[in-house]
Amino acid sequence: MRLLKDKFGLSWQINPVVLGDMLADPDKTKAARVMNALMEMDKIDIAALEKAAGNPLSRASLLPTK
Repeated sequence: MRLLKDKFGLSWQINPVVLGDMLADPDKTKAARVMNALMEMDKIDIAALEKAAGNPLSRASLLPTK
């Protein structure tokens, strides 16, 4: 989740949908691996979170990288 501030000084939180999906996984071990990986990040890296979840070929792996 990332906090952004707009020109009016209001803070906004950006939360990728796929992150919620991974954290709500019925496999609690998988969800815990995702949370542990997330806590080590300064910026959210969806591909790294999916790797931690054991889903290396999901939607984020198809996104272009910089």
